[in-house]
Amino acid sequence: MRAMTPHGPLRPDPAPDALIALGRRVLALEAETLSVLAQGLDESFADACRLLFSCRGRVVVVGMGKSGHIGGKIAATLASTGTPAFFVHPGEASHGDLGMITPEDVVLAISHSGETAEILTILPIIKRMGVRLLAMTGAPDSSLAQQADVHLPVAVAKEACPLDLAPTASTTAALAMGDALAIALYETHGFTPEDFARSHPGGRLGRRLLVYIADIMHTGERIPQVPASASLQEALLEMSGKGLGMTAVVDTDQRLCGIFTDGDLRRALNRGVDVYKARIDEVMTRHPKTAQADHLAAELVPTMRAHNISGLFVVDSDHRIVGALNMHDLLRAGVV
Repeated sequence: MRAMTPHGPLRPDPAPDALIALGRRVLALEAETLSVLAQGLDESFADACRLLFSCRGRVVVVGMGKSGHIGGKIAATLASTGTPAFFVHPGEASHGDLGMITPEDVVLAISHSGETAEILTILPIIKRMGVRLLAMTGAPDSSLAQQADVHLPVAVAKEACPLDLAPTASTTAALAMGDALAIALYETHGFTPEDFARSHPGGRLGRRLLVYIADIMHTGERIPQVPASASLQEALLEMSGKGLGMTAVVDTDQRLCGIFTDGDLRRALNRGVDVYKARIDEVMTRHPKTAQADHLAAELVPTMRAHNISGLFVVDSDHRIVGALNMHDLLRAGVV
C-alpha cells in the first residue's frame, strides 16, 4: 500500500531543477499579465483616480475570498499614502457593517467575476445612499461592472494555476492595479516623506523623519559642564556623575568653549599629563562639533560617524549649551 499525505499518495521528491522551472513559469506568466495590463491601461484608470481624488470621505474597499485579502492590502496602502481608506467584509456589511459607510465615501469593490453575491447584495443600499462605486473586475459585462460609476478592468488571459482555477494571476493584477491607484493619488496629493512618516511613526523612516534633537537630548541638570577654570579632577567627577562620557567646558558667559571626553582623557594620560594638577582648559578639545535642537536627530549620524565622535553638545544661536546627547541616545531613539 502506498504511503499517503494530506494531498494524496506520497511521491518521490521532485528534482530542484524541476521546482525552479515551475517557479519561473509562474513568475513569467504573472509578469506577462502585468505587462499586458499596463499596455491596456486607458481612460478608465484616469476616471478611477479622479473619482478617488474627489472623495470627501473615505475609500471603503470590499471583496470576498482572495479578492478580500487583496482588498485589505489595497486599503492599507491607500491609507498609508494619504488616501483615507479601510476594508469592509461584504458578508458582514449586510449584517450591520454598512453603518460604517457614509454618503461621502467611495466604495471600491473587487471581484474578478463581477458576480460575487455578497457584493451584489449590498449594491442597492449603497446606491440609495448616493455612495459612488468603483468596480475592479475581470469582466466588463458583469453585473458589478455595469452598476459601477467607474469600472477598472483587470482581466487576465490565464491563471498561473495549471487548472486555470486558483486565483493567482488575477489577484496579482488586482493588487498591482491597487498599487497603481495608490501611487497615482500619492503623487497627485503631493504626499511628502514627512507625511509618510507621520502615518508610520513606528517604522524606521518615521523615526528618522519625526524625531528631532530636542526630543532626545539631555537638558538642565543632566548636562555635564564645568567652567574653564576647573581642574581636570573636577571635570572627571562631572563626567562620572552625568554618565555621558564627556563634559562641556564653558566660559564666564556660559558659552561652549571646549569639550573633554573619555578619548581626551586617554590621550592626556598617554602624554603624561598630571591628572591631579592639570586644568581642564589645558587638555580640552577646542572648537568641538555642535548641533541645533530644531534639527532632525538622524542628521547627526553621518557627522558623528565621519568625525568618529560618540557625543556632542546642543547649542543655541549664542553658542550657549541647551542640551547634550551621545550615540546611545540616537540608538535608543531608533534613528541609527
